[in-house]
Amino acid sequence: MTDRYAVIGNPVSHSLSPRIHAMFAQTTAQRISYGKLQAPEKGFAAAAERFFSAGGKGLNVTLPFKVDAWRWSGQHDTAAAVSGAVNTIVLREHGTLGCNTDGAGLVNDLRRLGWPLDGARLLILGAGGAVRGVLKPLQDAGAVLTIANRTRSKAEQLAAQFQVAACGLGDVAASWDVVVNATSAGLAEEGALIAPGAVAAAHCYDLFYSIDGQTAFCRWAAQYGAFAVSDGLGMLVEQAALAFHLWRGVRPPVAGVAEALRADGGAR
Repeated sequence: MTDRYAVIGNPVSHSLSPRIHAMFAQTTAQRISYGKLQAPEKGFAAAAERFFSAGGKGLNVTLPFKVDAWRWSGQHDTAAAVSGAVNTIVLREHGTLGCNTDGAGLVNDLRRLGWPLDGARLLILGAGGAVRGVLKPLQDAGAVLTIANRTRSKAEQLAAQFQVAACGLGDVAASWDVVVNATSAGLAEEGALIAPGAVAAAHCYDLFYSIDGQTAFCRWAAQYGAFAVSDGLGMLVEQAALAFHLWRGVRPPVAGVAEALRADGGAR
């Protein structure tokens, strides 16, 4: 019997998750099917209920439904409870478990890259849902965090919850060991979010990714002397591997997956 999984979002046509999980299934000899489920913006609960009622075994959740998924899930793992967001739903005997693998996925990718974390001065740009999901794992990895956001009060509110520092984007000064962009500015090809001196000699990571070339933030950071840059494709693969393990009890190998996605443009 083939178990059925999917990624739910709006839009979702661009998602690489089916390709990633197909690779995981092949390398671990797991019989699954994995599709894309686009739900209306205010229709997450109905779509999720239909999916599981029809025999679905698990969902990945992408924008804009991570908070909706948190509200809908019957129970939460620790990461989801702390962040208030769910990116993975696991079907259990007595209901659904909402999990968040984003933060652990980011930490795993930063460690794969060999970037500093324990004691590192880490600046994270943005104060939205993506940031909520990664703050606690970054803290647990030993990073000393500062949140910078265009609306300073929003950064301060989030920082108070996690007991870290906060500032406005215009107030960011040098220097940092790691800078993580978690704003949506890159989608509009906007790379310059903070003073150029803040990224000089820093390791700069963009939660967004590009299959064919660098993101706007990575290009900008490299231009102004970043020690190293990386987009978030590795994080996407790592968080997917954690979700796969939650569903199947098997840890899929991640080596070479991101490279294969870039080589074939993510398509199959």
